[in-house]
Amino acid sequence: MTATYFSARTFSFLKELARNNDRAWFEANKARYEGDVREPALAFIVDFAPRLKKISPRFRADPRKSGGSMFRIYRDTRFAKDKSPYKTHTGIQFRHEAGKDAHAPGFYLHIQPKGCFVAVGTWHPDSAALRSIRDALVDDPAGWRKAALRGSFADTFDLTGDSLSRPPRGYDPEHALIADLKRKDFIGVTELPQKSLTSGEFMDDFESLCRAGAPLVRWLCRAGGLAF
Repeated sequence: MTATYFSARTFSFLKELARNNDRAWFEANKARYEGDVREPALAFIVDFAPRLKKISPRFRADPRKSGGSMFRIYRDTRFAKDKSPYKTHTGIQFRHEAGKDAHAPGFYLHIQPKGCFVAVGTWHPDSAALRSIRDALVDDPAGWRKAALRGSFADTFDLTGDSLSRPPRGYDPEHALIADLKRKDFIGVTELPQKSLTSGEFMDDFESLCRAGAPLVRWLCRAGGLAF
């Protein structure tokens, strides 16, 4: 049995929000946001929960409207030059139970007109977590290669994110995996066409992508001393 969560209306709202990113317009169209964006996303989170549990019982599908798997539409503009109040995309992160924010290992869905993607891994880990990952990479290079440079992950995802311009202090600059040791993000990304998200097969497709990305997430959890 297939189900459709996101629709052309989801993307129409986000397109219009990008052109009218102000509080007056949003308040006038808030019912559209709730009906075409937030409610479908929350339903997706609820229905993905049992599938996620089969991938790993340590990750959470939390359908709360605030503080759950779905990110807020409101931007934090306190330190930003861009003061537009709303995000023009929707983000859903199924993060590890030990994580309290977006920097925890997880599986991520990004919904944006002409910019949809799935990401897995750890984005902007703090200094202690980053050190643990780099140390694990030095201690277990074969495991890293198997998880991130081969197999289902490498066939599906591109490793991306920010990197240092120079080798990190305390690590051999001649190390065979120095390019990976320089990483500040350990994430894999695969782009998706908009029609994929509006398909009745998207739940199955998303599960398959998460399974393909699980080797990297499992390795990162092990590096951080977390159960998978």
